[in-house]
Amino acid sequence: MQDRRRRLIGQVVSNKMAKTVVVMVRRTRQHRLYGKVIRVSKRYKAHDETNECQIGDQVRIIESRPLSKEKHWRVETILQRAAQVDTSPLAAE
Repeated sequence: MQDRRRRLIGQVVSNKMAKTVVVMVRRTRQHRLYGKVIRVSKRYKAHDETNECQIGDQVRIIESRPLSKEKHWRVETILQRAAQVDTSPLAAE
């Protein structure tokens, strides 16, 4: 049987919750009436069991059973890691 679960690619914008990340998925679509191409973004809460996602990572999320009130997606893979920026006070000097 085919795996019919949806998969989306997006960027992690928040990882402040325990085992949960917020992934922003950006896509383009055409306006129904005027035909202009517009950019649309939507934020999904996804389950990250190992807490390995960092802000800025590009991830693939897969649809799953409801895990909580707003969480219906799981992080499948991390496609690209974000560039690590050193924010320590000594780095500024």
